[in-house]
Amino acid sequence: MPRVRPTRRSLIAGGLGAVVAATVPLPTAAHAAAATELRLAGPTGPAPVGAVELHLVDGARTDPWSGRPRDLMATVTYPAVDVRDRPLLPWLPPGAERALKAAYGGVLDAYALPPTHSADRAPARPGRRPVLLYSPGAAEDRTFNTLVVEELVSWGYVVVTVDHPYDSGEVEFPDGRVVLSHRAEGEDAIAAAVAVRAADLRFVLDSLAVLVRGGTPDAGRRRLPRGLRGALDLTRVGAFGHSRGGAAAAAVMDLDPRVRAGADLDGTMVGPVIGRGLDRPFLLMDTAVHDGLNKDPSWPEFWRNLRGWRRCLRLADAGHHSFTDLVALAPQLPPGLPLQVGSIPADRAVAAVRATVRAFFDLRLRGRPDTGHLLNGASPRYPEIGYIAG
Repeated sequence: MPRVRPTRRSLIAGGLGAVVAATVPLPTAAHAAAATELRLAGPTGPAPVGAVELHLVDGARTDPWSGRPRDLMATVTYPAVDVRDRPLLPWLPPGAERALKAAYGGVLDAYALPPTHSADRAPARPGRRPVLLYSPGAAEDRTFNTLVVEELVSWGYVVVTVDHPYDSGEVEFPDGRVVLSHRAEGEDAIAAAVAVRAADLRFVLDSLAVLVRGGTPDAGRRRLPRGLRGALDLTRVGAFGHSRGGAAAAAVMDLDPRVRAGADLDGTMVGPVIGRGLDRPFLLMDTAVHDGLNKDPSWPEFWRNLRGWRRCLRLADAGHHSFTDLVALAPQLPPGLPLQVGSIPADRAVAAVRATVRAFFDLRLRGRPDTGHLLNGASPRYPEIGYIAG
């Protein structure tokens, strides 16, 4: 969960992470008496969901923050064939959860973070699926869009969520090490962080290619789920992200032609891709608060330089975090947490974002034109999605 109240400057720079814990009221004795379990809605598609966590080490790159070989954590979430008797992955692993709660000075101690609906290492369902890469917002974690990720997977996608150590929020490694965000400030630092993210995403794609060829990219050589090798179609790859992760999705498309379509959920564009543009499909989504094509200096230039299919949509009555799990968790948390979720009802935000992201990738990676009405802002089922340009 974010921990800094953003300024206008941070909105423009794309560093929409973190809210000052000191602004949050401390828990009452009633809160401390019994833990309240937070919940996330399950996916609506026909396929059960499986997942496996990977620790990936890129020996060809030096981490600019640690000086060590760059390593990161990723979760491959995929349609499963049998999830019986499989434990569900937590929303955050224990060390990352402790770090998140510590940042809030105790206000979250009375709450149990939600489980996911992803069965750990369940056998993969037969069939090759389009692969989507997901990058989270600054100082946020790869699990912060579990609602959208599991929905996509339940309808037949493989989604690989990526944590970017020192730029993501709380990244826990298999040895128990927890790396916290350095929270890049200033245009140069943010541009450097996005460049690292783009390199991370390319390395994840390379690691998935190793997996498809029968190798084990996990640094600990941990067992992979049965059938996963045959579940990934790396000829149909997309990328999407929230906030700074949306900038990373565009940046990796600029660098890597393997990524055929991309989406940015309310993030400022960063880096050379603004001027170079893209020749492949790209979706922008924003809020009235952001109003990217009018108020964010990076969006109009990027928009003009998009040479492929393009669309700009808006989520009505939304805040910056209405695109993430925080919109669903906010009503379950104590009042006073300065989360940017707007006035849109949580269930409507979740349904609309799930449907829009799925419709875009269905159209661009699966060639399903029947989804186009939603992408034109003309769906009576999802009136919250408005057409801005395209």
